Amino acid sequence: MNKQHYKTVLEQTVAPPPDPEARLRARRAAVEEFVRIQARSQAHSKDGGATATALPARARSWMVQTRAFALAASIGVAVIGIAVTLPMLRENPDLLSPPAAHELTTSTEKPAEAPPPTVSAAPVEPATAEPAAESPRVLPRSEPFSPPPGQLPLAPPAAEVRAAESAATAVEGPREELASAIDVPAKPTGIADSITSEDIDKFPDTSTAESLQRVPGIIANPSTLDPKTTQAARESESSEVVVTGARAARNARLRAAPQKRVSAPPPAITMNHGLVEPPAAEEYTGGDRFRSFEANAVKQVSAEPVSTFSADVDTASYGFVRKQLTQGLLPQKDAVRVEEMINYFDYAWPAADSRETPFRPTVVVSDSPWGKGRKLIHIGIKGYELPARQRPDANLVLLIDVSGSMNAPDKLPLVKDAMRLLVDNLEDDDTVAIVVYAGAAGQVLPPTPVKEKDKILAALATLTPGGSTAGAEGIRLAYELAEKSFRKEGVNRILLATDGDFNVGIHNTRELEGFVERKRAKGIFLSVLGFGQGNYRDELAQALAQNGNGVAVYIDTLNEAHKVLVQEAGAALFTIAKDVKLQVEFNPATVAEYRLVGYETRALKREDFNNDAVDAGDVGAGHAVTAIYEITPFALNARMLDESRYAPKEGTPAGKGTAGEYGYLKIRYKLPDSQKSRLIEQPINIDAGRVPEAIARDIEFSTAVAGFGQLLRGGAYTGALGYDDVARQALAARGEDPFGYRNEFVQLVRKAQTAKGL
Repeated sequence: MNKQHYKTVLEQTVAPPPDPEARLRARRAAVEEFVRIQARSQAHSKDGGATATALPARARSWMVQTRAFALAASIGVAVIGIAVTLPMLRENPDLLSPPAAHELTTSTEKPAEAPPPTVSAAPVEPATAEPAAESPRVLPRSEPFSPPPGQLPLAPPAAEVRAAESAATAVEGPREELASAIDVPAKPTGIADSITSEDIDKFPDTSTAESLQRVPGIIANPSTLDPKTTQAARESESSEVVVTGARAARNARLRAAPQKRVSAPPPAITMNHGLVEPPAAEEYTGGDRFRSFEANAVKQVSAEPVSTFSADVDTASYGFVRKQLTQGLLPQKDAVRVEEMINYFDYAWPAADSRETPFRPTVVVSDSPWGKGRKLIHIGIKGYELPARQRPDANLVLLIDVSGSMNAPDKLPLVKDAMRLLVDNLEDDDTVAIVVYAGAAGQVLPPTPVKEKDKILAALATLTPGGSTAGAEGIRLAYELAEKSFRKEGVNRILLATDGDFNVGIHNTRELEGFVERKRAKGIFLSVLGFGQGNYRDELAQALAQNGNGVAVYIDTLNEAHKVLVQEAGAALFTIAKDVKLQVEFNPATVAEYRLVGYETRALKREDFNNDAVDAGDVGAGHAVTAIYEITPFALNARMLDESRYAPKEGTPAGKGTAGEYGYLKIRYKLPDSQKSRLIEQPINIDAGRVPEAIARDIEFSTAVAGFGQLLRGGAYTGALGYDDVARQALAARGEDPFGYRNEFVQLVRKAQTAKGL
């Protein structure tokens, strides 16, 4: 087929008016041709008879018979043709006229070669006359683009897409040529033909479905805006957004266009004729909420020699990160708090010998694996471990979220199993009360001695999910029960088990913090146990636990529940020191720069260290706290900051006897029943690297965990460090691992490497 002629015909969108004289001439020509063929057939028959006389008698007989049969067949065909054709011509004389260019037909014949793509829609009446050669049918311009209801359309950029959705016939020919040959508007009015990252970035606080709905010209599927459906899509690893109306050319444009990386996992864009996959997401976001923060920056000792922060024994970050990596997803950056990942593990720091001095600091200096020539200063403390005879009685209130969102295997069922483990580990003289909240709060079990264990377990078994979340009302009722059964010499603690938000009652985080803080002054503490994902409010859990002198943990498996509530129950329930603060003053004669690894959400002002009115972290019995500083020794020519032009000259000793020190450590704490702080001090010596083998091994392992946490947050300060380096270092320093936590860490490193595509 002549392509140039084909394009010319396609551009003729209006057919010429019919010519009556041409139709008459065509009918006459057909009749004359019919008569001519019959006359020639008869002449041939006569001539054949003369020739036949010269043949033998047998041959002549055979030819006569054959000729008679042929003549009879010819006459029969002629009679049938006349009988059929003449009535049709009388009733409809326009049948012999050529069809107009704008009339559409449906091709039913299959060519010998592979046909070009055929666009078809509603069926039409078939025509009886053959169309003229080289005369393809053209689609009308007036048909509007109408996307199917309930789908999210992207406007087609060319006419063949509009034909696929609204035409009533078939069009044959190269699809790309058809798109370029027909001169139609590229974008129908009111419909967007592309979605860019800038469009979605305009609405940073909304979900992907909500962002698409707010982009001008987009018609979203209403089901994607339903909260329950949206939540299900967030938790699904194969959710799809169905988009109709695009073809090959459209697919190519979408593949070339920049795509926004979105959450867990990104939706596939399904077309009618093909699949366009956007780039894989780098991290999971979902509906979980975390406090946003930036990694600690490098500080110049001459400008800021003192660093102050609060102790942190929470481990919620590690649990959430593990859950995401186990699902093959990278956690969002703000979900990774490096200090909580480090403190998830137990280390061989020497424990204190007395309850009056509940911990003894250990300081070790080692080489940095990610900064050539730099040093790492490890500061480790381990809380005093209470002997069984010194353990106080416990007055516990289990505050359990039973709202509808807790209806998942890793939520309320796991909560009930975890609480059974806890009850089995308590003493007979301890008491347990149960309060639940959903649409409203209610008491399930009054304070009951653990010796009546069957009664407690039976109350747990009755819990079922349903309703909204009146978390604030539940907290009020839980504190009322704790006050009624208050133990002056014992432990009074509320354990809040929830999957997320408080959507009824007190909404404001600060108001909740103030309420919990006032109750803390009365000796009732609050810890938060997080479960599930999708609407988990980590920032609220952190705030409540910090203000309630408790811990915030995340329980994703029964094994983790055993670790928190059985193996480390003393650390979770029994506080040995509160308002624990650490402060390091660096020596400008030996240290040029420093950076605290983690603890961004625990930073304190320098003057807060000596202010006993400022709240800080609490340490439970046997709890280990580890902090790591990266420093640049003064003599090292690898500084990240330029020396100040006008500051006092660096490199001079700060005081007598300080030449062998990197800095000076101070720790403040209060005993659980005291309002006045105590002080522990210790220099950080340059040669503080000589330690027992067990501690040296733990230094290496904690360094590997610190490197892994920084890599998950983007690795801004880790240089060439990679996941393979972290895994090798952790394996070499794994040591004794009776519960398998360190081996599990190595597997998480590999999973993160896979999720990252490395």
